[in-house]
Amino acid sequence: MTMNGSTAAAPPGVPARPTWAPPGGKGTGPLLAAVLGGMFLAMLDQTIVGTALPRITAELGGENGLYTWVVTAYLLTSTVTVPLYGRLSDVYGRKPLLLVGVTVFLAGSALSGAAQDMTQLIAFRGVQGLGAGALLPLSLALVADLFPPEKSGKVQGALGGIMAASYVAGPLLGGLFTDHTSWRWAFFVNLPIGAVLLAVIVRRLPRVPGTGGSRPDYLGIAVFTAAISSLLIGLTEHGLDGHTWTSPAVVLPLIASAVLLVAFVLVERRATQPIIPLELFRDRTYTVVNVASFCSAACLYAGVVFLSRYFQQAQGQSATSSGLHIYPLMLAMLAGSVLTGVLITRTLRYKPWVLGAPLFGVAGALLCAGLTAQTPFWALTAWMALIGLGVGPMLSGLTVAVQTSVPPQHIGTASANLTFFRQIGGSVALAVAGTVYTTVVHDRAAGHASLVDAHAAAAATVIPWLAAVGAVVAMLALVFLPDRTLPRVRRDVPAAVLAE
Repeated sequence: MTMNGSTAAAPPGVPARPTWAPPGGKGTGPLLAAVLGGMFLAMLDQTIVGTALPRITAELGGENGLYTWVVTAYLLTSTVTVPLYGRLSDVYGRKPLLLVGVTVFLAGSALSGAAQDMTQLIAFRGVQGLGAGALLPLSLALVADLFPPEKSGKVQGALGGIMAASYVAGPLLGGLFTDHTSWRWAFFVNLPIGAVLLAVIVRRLPRVPGTGGSRPDYLGIAVFTAAISSLLIGLTEHGLDGHTWTSPAVVLPLIASAVLLVAFVLVERRATQPIIPLELFRDRTYTVVNVASFCSAACLYAGVVFLSRYFQQAQGQSATSSGLHIYPLMLAMLAGSVLTGVLITRTLRYKPWVLGAPLFGVAGALLCAGLTAQTPFWALTAWMALIGLGVGPMLSGLTVAVQTSVPPQHIGTASANLTFFRQIGGSVALAVAGTVYTTVVHDRAAGHASLVDAHAAAAATVIPWLAAVGAVVAMLALVFLPDRTLPRVRRDVPAAVLAE
């Protein structure tokens, strides 16, 4: 139905779907809070265990290889399931998939907090990730459902800010829980928040049916899962137990992943209802935005991961203190994301704002080439702010661009794929940059430099290289982004009617 109660015409083969109720109507506030909360939980749990892992390992008796897999198990299952949830929500509706995702996430959180050994914890983190794969893409898709294009810019700005905050809040909260209560609260904290989210979803989110269609592409799901699992396993094994890029434990999974990805494309081309519709990549906006999302992850992870490591290992900060010291980066990302959302809303254009943003990231990254153990915090604050201003607009602007480039029945899939490419880009960037970081530390220490100076030199090498290259490639891709004006009223959008 349209805003006056009529039914909008749908494309051939797609059922008519109701469009927006008036933005700001009854139910909008609690639903938006639920969207923000779900996204925050999913992103938070990617990083919150990092500062708690040394204590977890000491208490549960884990080995070095198992140490890494506490993080990898969550990353693996949450990354693999992101496109699946997105596509299935387009077919069956957002509400049932979101309820499944939150429930599984909370079950995994409770089990992880109660784990008695490392094997249990790794398995339960995998369960947690199976649910987390629904939270981020469906949150992004719900914004497209609930708000028209002229309003979605501001909301996407808020979502981008939440995403930025979660990356920085995770290590800080993990350190606080570990130092002052127990590492188990890094998992238990999800339960009360998640219970509120479930209540809001059940009570406030209407059940809007999806497009329906034939049975899911089970073969595509299986091949895709095997391909991405092999990729992440190969990247994770790199650096463990001395494994290099040519070690069988690394190269064999990567080769298997490449072969399986080719097989996945062949399967999807013949599938009646593909899990990742390949025809979406024929749209230049859709393709460019996903390339930029993949590359922009290098800027994001360079700042969040390696600056935190610099504060701890080059300046001797505690885990909690390093989380506080990186707040200028988080606040700049938040400001950049919100400001971009406002500008998109006012101008109904997104290209100028996302195209110019990487310049800030390049400037901040290159300035970090001057990092030493004695770099004053006031200077580093300015450098972090520039990196944040480069990343923030990409978090909100790219989402608006990709959601307005696809047919309504593919909004969930498009939102999920944007998240998927960002997470894969981050995994690849961290694997490569981790090698560079370790090499620089080893070479400087072998040259009789202090360990503190070696870590500072490694940060001064990795951050400029990783963030600047990612930002430049993203900017080059965005040059080819069509400069479209957003419609004020979008037809045939699969939206929820908020009046209950």
